[in-house]
Amino acid sequence: MTALASDEVVRYLEGRGVTHIFGLCGHTNIAVLDSLSRSEIEFVNVRHEQIASHAADGYARVTRRASVVLSHLGPGLTNAATGVANAALDSIPMVVIAGDVPTYYFGKHPHQEVNLHADADQWQIYRPFVKRAFRVERAELLPEILDRAFVIAESGRPGPVLVDVPMDLFSREIDTALVDRALANRIEYTRPTMTEEVAEQIIAHLTEAERPLVYAGGGVHLADASAELTQLVDWLDLPVAHSLTGKGAVPDDNPHVLGMSGFWGMEYTNEQCRQADWILGLGTRFAEADSSSWYEEHTFRMPPTKLIQIDLDHEQIGRNYPVELGVIADLKAALGVLVKVARRIHPEPIKREGLVESILEERASRRERLVPDQTSDEFPMNPARILADLRAHIPADTYLVTDVGWNKNGLAQQYDIEVPGAFITPGGFATMGFGSAAAIGVKLAAPDRPVIALIGDGGFGQNPAVLATARREKLPVIWVVMNNNAFGTIAGLEKANYDTTFGTVFETEDDDMWIDYAGVARAYGVRSRRIESPEEFPEALAEAMGAGEPFLIDVPMRNIPTPTGGHWNILDIYSPDGVKGHASTD
Repeated sequence: MTALASDEVVRYLEGRGVTHIFGLCGHTNIAVLDSLSRSEIEFVNVRHEQIASHAADGYARVTRRASVVLSHLGPGLTNAATGVANAALDSIPMVVIAGDVPTYYFGKHPHQEVNLHADADQWQIYRPFVKRAFRVERAELLPEILDRAFVIAESGRPGPVLVDVPMDLFSREIDTALVDRALANRIEYTRPTMTEEVAEQIIAHLTEAERPLVYAGGGVHLADASAELTQLVDWLDLPVAHSLTGKGAVPDDNPHVLGMSGFWGMEYTNEQCRQADWILGLGTRFAEADSSSWYEEHTFRMPPTKLIQIDLDHEQIGRNYPVELGVIADLKAALGVLVKVARRIHPEPIKREGLVESILEERASRRERLVPDQTSDEFPMNPARILADLRAHIPADTYLVTDVGWNKNGLAQQYDIEVPGAFITPGGFATMGFGSAAAIGVKLAAPDRPVIALIGDGGFGQNPAVLATARREKLPVIWVVMNNNAFGTIAGLEKANYDTTFGTVFETEDDDMWIDYAGVARAYGVRSRRIESPEEFPEALAEAMGAGEPFLIDVPMRNIPTPTGGHWNILDIYSPDGVKGHASTD
């Protein structure tokens, strides 16, 4: 029995358990759209391919399964590339199905093809950041390649996979047994773990150390291992620092949590990392911003600090710091073994004299220092007050999907995440425009939990058409636009190092350029409110939380640089003479 390849692609996706596809139409993929019109799979129609890939990214972070993007060739493929690369750097599983030029026009430069250096080769644009890029040569290979794509995307270190399909192949007839065979071959892989003997070594190092420390990265969330990690640190009385994407791996109200490290981290956290004699690194590559550009005088000193590193990806072990012991394992499985062994070796929980007390004392002192900003009546609002009011008026299980700038770095410093996984942010690629679109995917994956996109005006201004998708899908996402009329983080860096803000702020001498994003939302048919005083913000939050439909809150905000507790190498590049406020001309 035969059927159209496009119908069989959709049948495979249904059998795989796919319920949503994010994408945008093009002449190369309308055969698939026709097949989807008869499917239970929901096609999430967007107005820009970057919105599709960011939304699919957010969806996969919640479901922990590969999401699906449907794209067109040429500008469709390149428009989606930023979101796919963002997913790649944060290890998010995704399968991108892209239409391409017909096979019989290879070499003739048909409409929208990029082929200046090689014929029919534009699919290779994705090669630097996807785990695998397939170009399908024959229609009958589609089921097998799709099956391989999902396995590759979800296994090992997760990430995106591209399946590039010449458009004529979608309209060929293929044997339906090919999809049956692919679905029958469905395999759930057992992820690697560690032996109890290795776990015993790790427990011995941690318990015998004078100043042990656990360092949690985003891999803890990807492995759904927060519960196991929390059990371990509680049983062994271990302090926990974290990367940006590791925030919430151990809930912030746990007395062992030191906070975020690195350039935008806290001085206290950086000091504790620097003074540790043994560090257990979990699901982290010790990235530049988290490690203060690897300057040992600021965050980590390895050596003399000795590092134990556990990661599913062998390439991350020892990449930036030498390891004393490296373990390739799934974190949920490995931490489960560590907890088991720790309890066997130490039947009673370990107590380190004064550890928790010192952490709580420093935490209280830090919170006290924040009070003036968090209670400030200034308007435009102080960003610290925006975060404080937000935390005081929304449920703890709310998904907070951030962009870049104060909404990401300030939140990581000042906002307690008490439910693991509730903080979703673009880590490795730090993509502006991520937050507004990713929130759509998060809400589709978690319809019963509140979802708030916390985003700057610069980021929201990149893809406001996300509002159209939210309205069409009837998704009660709340966008809080922290509107400082600037690319605020870069403005702060330029001001500090060059004493200018050229190209980073939006107003001019004759036009203040404050965009009314509440008005923009209304133009899309989305409810909104523009804040006119600090007292209005909690009222607006309550209105938005109770609306049951998409809602945007435009919050004018002062452009205040996010505090920094570490170092970043770019500062040495900008001001190599150590003098701020001008560039050296020597």
